[in-house]
Amino acid sequence: MHLTNRQLYYQHLATPAYVPEAIEFVSSKGIYMITNTGEKYVDLVSGVSVSNVGHGHEKVIAAIKKQVDSYMHLMVYGEFIQSPQVQLAGLLTKYLPKQLDAVFYVNSGSEANEGAMKLAKRATGRSEIIAFKKAYHGSTHGALSILGSEEMKYAYRPLLPDIKFLDFNEQEQLTRITEKTAAVVVESIQAEAGIILPKQGYLKALKDRCEAVGALLILDDVQMGFGRTGKLFSFENYDYVPHIITLAKGMGGGMPIGAFVASKNLMDMLQTKPALGHITTFGGHPVSCAAAKASLEVILEEQLSEKAHKKGQMFVDVLKKHEKVKEVRQQGLMLAVELESKEMGARAMEVLWKNNLIVDQFLFNRTSFRIAPPLTITTEEIEDVIQVLWNSLNDL
Repeated sequence: MHLTNRQLYYQHLATPAYVPEAIEFVSSKGIYMITNTGEKYVDLVSGVSVSNVGHGHEKVIAAIKKQVDSYMHLMVYGEFIQSPQVQLAGLLTKYLPKQLDAVFYVNSGSEANEGAMKLAKRATGRSEIIAFKKAYHGSTHGALSILGSEEMKYAYRPLLPDIKFLDFNEQEQLTRITEKTAAVVVESIQAEAGIILPKQGYLKALKDRCEAVGALLILDDVQMGFGRTGKLFSFENYDYVPHIITLAKGMGGGMPIGAFVASKNLMDMLQTKPALGHITTFGGHPVSCAAAKASLEVILEEQLSEKAHKKGQMFVDVLKKHEKVKEVRQQGLMLAVELESKEMGARAMEVLWKNNLIVDQFLFNRTSFRIAPPLTITTEEIEDVIQVLWNSLNDL
């Protein structure tokens, strides 16, 4: 008996959502995704900040095809000189501060954060890690330990010991970072809390406190990196530089890849005591690295970072005037549209999807929905989308 894709999906695919959307898409291009019945949807979340250069960018596809024809996996990460890896590392570090000059490739944001925490423990000899309430850093065991919501963690305890949580933007709490602290893990902008922007001077004060007590500051830039905030990396919007930065999502142009980046002096500590302190089989896969380099080149050549804020402001200028909208929070092309209640937020999801707009809520804010389209979205496309958004909000 031949099973359809839908039957296979429900019978044999493990999915995290209890009620998934379960729409079958067969192609995508730019900001659009096409279903198996020919319906066209607008991707307003970029696969959760992945498709920063849009779906099916010609340069990314060409780089993938070229690399596939040369070689794919050769050996566990770091043993051989592989051009896609080293060329991407060279380009990436060219646009990072000089103290962030060594790249360790992994496969995802969760893995990047795991590696960064291990590096901090190895470098400082300390075990305490401080994170923030309503922060999301991944679902693997260590990353889950620093996730700032008990609702998503209770079933998996015990988790990592020596984890503490602070309230984001509460500067008086920074004194809880002490000589026992190995690292503080922070997002410049709290994504899953609903795009919560830092107060003036807060992130600099956080970095200064880490410096004062010898702790390392880890920036999780997985969602906000690669042009999303109007800068190539989110910390460039604010007056601080982390000791370690973690990257993924928009890094690969649609291919799976992640990385944590620090100084070469720090990274070299993973080579000894113990030997092979952090290893990965598929980290820095040549095809993913080729795609990531092409994607970064597109972001730079098309000045997508520089254009992101103006494009994001187009959404703000209109949506803030709607009577159903309580607030719009924005940095670049990452927006949270705050509605009056959780019920209205849930209703918005139904109406917007019905009108062929792919949107999403936040893990820790159910009164808002996310707008984070590909950075390649044109002003004409934004105008069309805004009209559909406005009419959809009228129906709430």
